Amino acid sequence: MRISIITAVRNKVGTIAETLASVREQTHLDIEHIVVDGGSTDGTTDVIARNAQRVARVVSEPDRGTYDGMNKGLRLATGDVVGFLNGDDVFTAPTVAARIAEVHAREDIDGCYANLIYVAQNDPKRIIRHWRSQAYRPGLFATGWMPAHPTFYIKRRIYEKFGGFDLRFRFQADFDLALRLIAVHGIRTVFIPEVWVRMRRGGLSNNSIVNVIRGNLEAYRICHENGVSVGPWFPIRKILGRIPQFFGDK
Repeated sequence: MRISIITAVRNKVGTIAETLASVREQTHLDIEHIVVDGGSTDGTTDVIARNAQRVARVVSEPDRGTYDGMNKGLRLATGDVVGFLNGDDVFTAPTVAARIAEVHAREDIDGCYANLIYVAQNDPKRIIRHWRSQAYRPGLFATGWMPAHPTFYIKRRIYEKFGGFDLRFRFQADFDLALRLIAVHGIRTVFIPEVWVRMRRGGLSNNSIVNVIRGNLEAYRICHENGVSVGPWFPIRKILGRIPQFFGDK
């Protein structure tokens, strides 16, 4: 089973080598790693060139943001299963891709997802937040729930049938994608209660309180556009739902 891993990156000179190494060290043999650089100016492309031993394809050109880069990667992907690992994220173990392949060997599964941990930007050993997910049930998206996107691996035929990221949404296109695929189109997913990814804090949707607010307002709009009934308190409920993730084993 071929697994396509797409890395959309721009100006991550300090972390991209770690991401590339994380993919390179995977024990699963059939991996197609596609790196889409959004026109970096800080030396990121030089680091990619020096660490491209297991990279199948590199594209470097200006784009309209991370989700545009992800869509470019989707159009290039040839794997049976597709997922994303951003330029400052890493897998928690060399066996994660093999585990994904094992899950997707089931014919009754269209997608899978797992847990994720946020770590400090300058200290990846310091855990800030645990993103603990759960098996999907109808109504979860109305609470602000979504699977942790860097752990969300879907069969490529699903993207071919239903499309990728909606670039109208700058902050929450991953929430929109997951909602459409799972709640609207009813793809068959399974939750794996394992931690698959370490993600550095500081992404676009959570790097400031203003962006957090903008993102949650986008999520409110996404729910209404997709027929998910939510009230005006939805953005606040979505924010408050993250509080338990900051407590637990560090």
